[in-house]
Amino acid sequence: MRPVHIIGVPLDLGGNRRGVDMGPSAFRIAGLGERIAALGFTVVDKGDLPAPIPETRAQRDERKKYIRDIAKVCQKLYQTALMSLEEGAMPLVLGGDHSLAAGSVAAAAMWARTTKDLPIGLLWVDAHGDINTPAMSMSGNVHGMPLAALLGPEPAELAGIGGYTPKVLPAHTVIIGVRNLDDLEKVAVRDSHVHVFTMKDIDRQGIASIVEQAVNLAGNGTAGIHVSFDMDVCDPQIAPGVGTPVKGGLNYREAHMVMEIVADSGLLTSLDMVEVNPTLDMQNTTAELGTELVLSALGMKIL
Repeated sequence: MRPVHIIGVPLDLGGNRRGVDMGPSAFRIAGLGERIAALGFTVVDKGDLPAPIPETRAQRDERKKYIRDIAKVCQKLYQTALMSLEEGAMPLVLGGDHSLAAGSVAAAAMWARTTKDLPIGLLWVDAHGDINTPAMSMSGNVHGMPLAALLGPEPAELAGIGGYTPKVLPAHTVIIGVRNLDDLEKVAVRDSHVHVFTMKDIDRQGIASIVEQAVNLAGNGTAGIHVSFDMDVCDPQIAPGVGTPVKGGLNYREAHMVMEIVADSGLLTSLDMVEVNPTLDMQNTTAELGTELVLSALGMKIL
């Protein structure tokens, strides 16, 4: 069993609703580290990476707000997560907004490239596509851009982390649970040629079939799978503490099934849990759910 390195990233610059900087603390309050250790894993909590708050920074560019500061945090995360992977550990990254994935996925991609000479597979579990570019974004919020950066080449400040682009290939990239795309982003998702399973697909085919297909697409011919899980993929009834809730998301069992099938595959290399906003939550419900989902991803058994 690989050690698990917990890395908190209290990044609160990528969206327009404050509070996700408290997400890592909410996971720790839910007992995440202790509950992982109870499964038999060695757990090392690396603490939180430093991240500035909006009040101390200037936006500079309305098309990609706070991009330089976000890129600095992502660069530090890249270095920290890559070091964990090189030590044989699994980075568990706690957000913070989803723009942090530009750093965590870059680390997994570099590890796969240098140690296995293979690409990394990516499961992007999210209500949104996060494939906006500065030219098409209506808000300029960078948490809607990390997947675009990983596929390259924009926004360049994030795409350049690690010194090469793209970090992931469309053939090994799968979006699961999407149900809220801007009109321009719909075109961008189609043009990207990534694999997409919407909530409509899940309703028609069932979650198990969808995730098995996704794991095959992301896992075949790769060094493993990085899972980037945005808690807003879950229905707001079970995950109220997110900044951009969208009705009609994954229910409790569907969310666990995603993680259980990933665990059964044995391909998980690294994991992000992002966009928990305690200021919008009820009694830490969303972080509690996220903690349970992490345990499922790490192979917690019912029997």
